[in-house]
Amino acid sequence: MGLGNVNGEVMPESLDHLVDVSHGDARVALNNLEAAVYYVLGGQEQHPVGVVDMAAVEKALDVKALPYDKDGEEHYNIISAFHKSLRGSDEQASIYWLFRMLEAGEDPLFICRRMIRFATEDVGMADPNALQVAMAAFGAWEKVGPPEAELALAEAAVYLASAPKSNALYLAEKSVKKEIRKSGPLPVPLHIRNAPTRLMKKLGYSQGYRYPHNYPGGWVEQEYLPKEAETRVFYRPTGRGFEGEIQKRINRLKKK
Repeated sequence: MGLGNVNGEVMPESLDHLVDVSHGDARVALNNLEAAVYYVLGGQEQHPVGVVDMAAVEKALDVKALPYDKDGEEHYNIISAFHKSLRGSDEQASIYWLFRMLEAGEDPLFICRRMIRFATEDVGMADPNALQVAMAAFGAWEKVGPPEAELALAEAAVYLASAPKSNALYLAEKSVKKEIRKSGPLPVPLHIRNAPTRLMKKLGYSQGYRYPHNYPGGWVEQEYLPKEAETRVFYRPTGRGFEGEIQKRINRLKKK
């Protein structure tokens, strides 16, 4: 077997499709190319081959080329549909759009990166395990690859879609960045500064700091923000999922 003595032409779009459906596996890509060429040959290796067009590739491999431009509008439309399906807790639509991307040849690690971002932006502390699941999908693809790791991505998509949702961390990020841009580099309060030298101690560094482990429950009321920002609240947990437990913990500390 081999194509060294075969004359013919493979159209650029056909070659792109062969690469896409091979998912980065050179051995699979070569086998697919041979299958397409010998489909056109009609199974006779000595017969001069013509043009290997998209129709020949699709018939030889039985894999339809999906309309998908990795750098164009359809790329952004489908990743948007995937993200919004996850956010809307629709696991059916989520795996549909996931496999639409995979079948069309999207970079699986791009999809994994989007799921990692989703786990922190749209699930957040409502289910801290979501980030670990998304990271595991990324690692699975890096270590195993196609086709076995496709199910790892599907598992992550279903988990993220069915997880409780909270964008509280995302809102906290926006809020704290806005405060930093507005107030600038506010000085660290003296009592929580490090004091490695005698001079620093004389200047009041670390003076008045209360070590939480020396108090019941490992907590003592103490201010950690700069004075100009001490009334600001950046993170506001919801009552959804594990974030409800975080809110209970915060409330318990406030009552002490």
